[in-house]
Amino acid sequence: MSMTNGETGMRDWTDKATRERLEKDIAAVKSDIATLTEQITDALNTFANSAGKQARRGYRQARQNMDSAMDDISDRGGAMMDAAQDAYGSIEETLEDAITQRPLATVGLALGIGFLIGIAWRR
Repeated sequence: MSMTNGETGMRDWTDKATRERLEKDIAAVKSDIATLTEQITDALNTFANSAGKQARRGYRQARQNMDSAMDDISDRGGAMMDAAQDAYGSIEETLEDAITQRPLATVGLALGIGFLIGIAWRR
């Protein structure tokens, strides 16, 4: 019985030396895959740490901006309150002076305003 090329190839495939070479190649590929997995894991961890640091920096910056804006709003609110109090004091002094200087005119003005309000209220 003669051997064909296929049978010869099968014999080479099952040959001990070929099998050992294939096992070494497979072991090398497994080692390369394990090394690559470690490198990818390290790269992802580095990326995650970097992203976390950037997020914390962004949070701190936003917090500082918010604190600054709140301080500005508080300062402006305080200034507006002071201005309103000054205006109220000024109006109060002006009315007090007008009442003191012209008491009859003030009473007449109050009666006129009361009359106008009464007419408007009726309608």
